[in-house]
Amino acid sequence: MVFVECSEPWTKSEPIADKRIRALRVDRFLKREFPKARIALKYGTNIQLLVAVILSAQCTDKKVNEVTEKLFKKYKTAADFASADSVEFEREVKPTGFYRNKAKNIIGACKLIQEKFKSKLPKTMEEILTLPGVARKTANVVLGNAYKITEGIAVDTHMIRINQKLGFTANSDPVKIEKDLMELIPRKDWFGYTYRIIEYGRKVCSARHKKCDCDIYKIR
Repeated sequence: MVFVECSEPWTKSEPIADKRIRALRVDRFLKREFPKARIALKYGTNIQLLVAVILSAQCTDKKVNEVTEKLFKKYKTAADFASADSVEFEREVKPTGFYRNKAKNIIGACKLIQEKFKSKLPKTMEEILTLPGVARKTANVVLGNAYKITEGIAVDTHMIRINQKLGFTANSDPVKIEKDLMELIPRKDWFGYTYRIIEYGRKVCSARHKKCDCDIYKIR
């Protein structure tokens, strides 16, 4: 394997039509390379999915799965999480980092789901964004995996880093990056694009290395 620098001199002056064509070709390449790309978090219920995604903030999916393997045997429903003892729950999720905030948000979100949504995970972007600890990234991941509802594109650190290198965005704010990508990627591919980029980031273009296989950046 030949390793070369990841940088590519894409400029803001690239016409949007050309950028859309390049985005289609990039995603076509990713579909071939990672046809089975999907969420790596493990869960059994939609509420557990929400919890796992909240826990995954600034934490690896591997560590979250280690924590939830035991956690989800004890907590399955919104009622289970809503009635959790906060001190005990903090201790149970501590390995994921930022555990006090995460525990508070999870318990608070599940209480709201109980009280306002009849113990069912909300099905709309507007509703799910009212839950503590839920921003657009979490909302997109949860709605897409729980209900196959696509309202946007989930943007994580891999998405930020790789799409900046591709020249698909010059922004660093996830919401602005999401808007940029929604203009380039067809809606039918919004959900899968995230997981294909994540797979590329994990298996090929690691943030830990200054150099990597740059096939994706050579696509015209």
